[in-house]
Amino acid sequence: MASIKHPLPADIMARASRGIAYISHPLRLRILEYLDVYGMSSVSAIARATNTEQVIISQHLRKMREANLLRTHRRGIFVYYQINEEYPASIFVCLRKLFGHMTDQLKFLKEDYRQILPTDYTTMAANRIKLFAHADKMRILEYLMYRDTSCVTDIASGTALPQIKVSQYLKKLSEDGFVSSRRAGRFVYYSITPGIHQTAIGCIHKRFDAVGDKF
Repeated sequence: MASIKHPLPADIMARASRGIAYISHPLRLRILEYLDVYGMSSVSAIARATNTEQVIISQHLRKMREANLLRTHRRGIFVYYQINEEYPASIFVCLRKLFGHMTDQLKFLKEDYRQILPTDYTTMAANRIKLFAHADKMRILEYLMYRDTSCVTDIASGTALPQIKVSQYLKKLSEDGFVSSRRAGRFVYYSITPGIHQTAIGCIHKRFDAVGDKF
């Protein structure tokens, strides 16, 4: 299981969770994936690639630009979109590696390998992201990656979240398959499970380690 060396500052995790929440939409994730694979592109190229009407693509591009996920370049009358370097684009590297492990397609495990993933996988990933894309949930998952198996009291202390909220979030995270639990006497201990949630947090940490407060 992947591990991390330190928890992120609370404001960085809050910022990261907002970005993660914003991409928890299948079409937005596919748009970002296309830009990650093919680089700076026009609305018409993205629309063709995703088989979506240009007006819908334009609406999502505008929202992602407002959220600082994208930046634009104008060439004459045309506007081209590109992933903003502050956005943790490395998540697609992690998604491809996770897909490679799931399907035994070893080409996806190669460094710098880029290929559009199957739409059903991208949709699944976006829908799974939506379930944990919340700052407090992500801090709990991050703590479990940092400290490994822990009880509610330790998680509450380590995340500075109220214990009752930690219990509520852990119940939901368990129902969604993001954590597992075991009972030892009167205590219940929680562990993070493998999957897109762990992958996303790992990518956020890699990005923070690379750019620090510029995240």
